[in-house]
Amino acid sequence: MNASPAGPSAPDNQPGAEHPYVGLWVTQDGYIRHELLPNGRYDEARGSRQSAYQGRYWVKGNHIDYRDDTGFTADGEFRADVLYHAGMVLYRQPFT
Repeated sequence: MNASPAGPSAPDNQPGAEHPYVGLWVTQDGYIRHELLPNGRYDEARGSRQSAYQGRYWVKGNHIDYRDDTGFTADGEFRADVLYHAGMVLYRQPFT
């Protein structure tokens, strides 16, 4: 876990539609699904529970900070198109 991010410190921290990490990231078993939206928000589903967690995220380089709408914070790192987050490994789900 991280200290709560204050928010984007520069315009390049705001993801936008063209950001390389926008999209759906899924654990190998499909149980956890993070949708990183172009507006800097995320929606996390767990099992059959859609929108289990929602909040904001900020990306700087290959590092991501999350703050859910209740104030909980976490972070992660993108390496070789894999997201390592809070002990989980999430893979990019291709667009269909």
